[in-house]
Amino acid sequence: MSTPTPNQPEDPAASAGPAGSSGSAGSAAASLEHARIAAPADHEGDEPQRPATRAERARMRAKERAESGIGPTGRPLREIPEPPPLERHGPAKVLAMCNQKGGVGKTTSTINLGAALAECGRRVLLVDFDPQGALSVGLGIQPHELDQTVYNVIMERSVQIEDVLRKTRVDGVDLLPSNIDLSAAEVQLVAEVGREHTLLRVLRPVMNDYDYVLVDCQPSLGLLTVNALTAADGVIIPLECEFFSLRGVALLIDTIEKVQERLNPKLDITGILATMYDPRTLHSKEVMARVVEAFGDTVFDTVINRTVRFPETTVAGEPITTWAPKSAGAAAYRALAREVIAR
Repeated sequence: MSTPTPNQPEDPAASAGPAGSSGSAGSAAASLEHARIAAPADHEGDEPQRPATRAERARMRAKERAESGIGPTGRPLREIPEPPPLERHGPAKVLAMCNQKGGVGKTTSTINLGAALAECGRRVLLVDFDPQGALSVGLGIQPHELDQTVYNVIMERSVQIEDVLRKTRVDGVDLLPSNIDLSAAEVQLVAEVGREHTLLRVLRPVMNDYDYVLVDCQPSLGLLTVNALTAADGVIIPLECEFFSLRGVALLIDTIEKVQERLNPKLDITGILATMYDPRTLHSKEVMARVVEAFGDTVFDTVINRTVRFPETTVAGEPITTWAPKSAGAAAYRALAREVIAR
């Protein structure tokens, strides 16, 4: 019998159960710190022979899921109703796309979820709240060419949000762009009174013009991210299906709970979105099982698989719903939009 490593408890069954069953979300997330991922020897000989081509394997997986009614999360797929049509727009629900780990799909999910919500007849504002300006680039805008960005709205009282808003190539989706100037705001806001509420103040004049405001947060838990959480009604946590992504979730949940207690009592976790999922690997499946065990129904049924289409859309400067509308990635974000509306 092998000796447990520091991150592998001797009794894996001692890990916390679903967040809804007992304890707080924070304690459930903390249990992920001790997640045991099976070693290669645990799986020797348990992988079935797969069809030769990728297309055949994809068809087989789709057929198996359809027949079993079980989704990639390992749970039965829930019935999601068709989004009802709207008679009028607003007031907006603000959702922060947040994870302090970079490269987990925050920006990709913000763009494509926004486009999918627009297909459902919702008006959407995307807020680029990352000094890297990746959200702006992903929508075909070069941040270094911008004269005014969200930084100017935050720091200059004479600049109104309407002066900076830009239309995108997607009908029903507007953008509040960003560039490297925003990095200075984190330092300059420290001396401001009510600094945590700055983004909320900026968004308030246009809240009735939109149904959803999606805020793409920077990969940190600094003052800009706290601003986004203070302005938000809910948080969507994109979580890469990889072991190291699990380790930072407890810290993020702790930050969310502190914002709930001190700044924004209405804030809650709208859902956890599994991204970069590879159904061919046992590692992805085990990470998924651990996340579902910890957070239960908070985890969206929709799972975003790895695909080459997403890097292509960044180059094209448009969402996958218009770049490759019949792709599996586009279908996944349309399903996610329905879940978000239903919640």
